[in-house]
Amino acid sequence: MGKSRESLQAFPEGAQKLLGDELQFLQLGGMPKDAKPFRGIGSGVIELALKYDTGAYRAVVAVQLGKRIYVLHSFQKKAKARIKTPQQDVDLVRQRYREAMELADNEK
Repeated sequence: MGKSRESLQAFPEGAQKLLGDELQFLQLGGMPKDAKPFRGIGSGVIELALKYDTGAYRAVVAVQLGKRIYVLHSFQKKAKARIKTPQQDVDLVRQRYREAMELADNEK
């Protein structure tokens, strides 16, 4: 959704590969061990958190919308400590989730 693909492609190659593997695992029906619920958006929205080299990378994914998996947002976490996801990122995920739900409804 949106520029999630472009954002993910801007990650270092190794981080791209690791997140790509986790997305593929989701497509095959699995649940990555590092996946956690992304609260406050909707059921079936998870966050894939990855530490790679000196960075922290995230992909927020909706996994239960029709037959598709929607990557709602991908970003590099900037804060060094365990700080909440910035509100602008949460708002963007919320907006893209609504758009993904509409797309899934139109596919039925």
